[in-house]
Amino acid sequence: MSDIYEGKPFLKLLDAYVLDAIGALDAESDAVLAAMEPKFRELFGGTGDWRTMVAERMQFPDGMAGAINEVWAKGRVKFIAAQGHEPDPVEFMRSFVDTNFPH
Repeated sequence: MSDIYEGKPFLKLLDAYVLDAIGALDAESDAVLAAMEPKFRELFGGTGDWRTMVAERMQFPDGMAGAINEVWAKGRVKFIAAQGHEPDPVEFMRSFVDTNFPH
């Protein structure tokens, strides 16, 4: 089984950004990412925290995290109505990133 992040270290940050935007990034992962911010600056450039670095590198407009959350919230309601259970945030993240930011 191959690691989807192999050779794509920024993809991991982008995925975390999407999970964070929908309120699904756990506190431990957030803390790890925050601790790695100096290394991220070295690798990817940018300023601010890891979220800001992602937004800068991706050239996201202001409010992008809110827009992602809106897509999640609207889709979540439809998913629950159709499937009868909560959608998987990780599955949403993968689909959202693959659809909107091909890598």
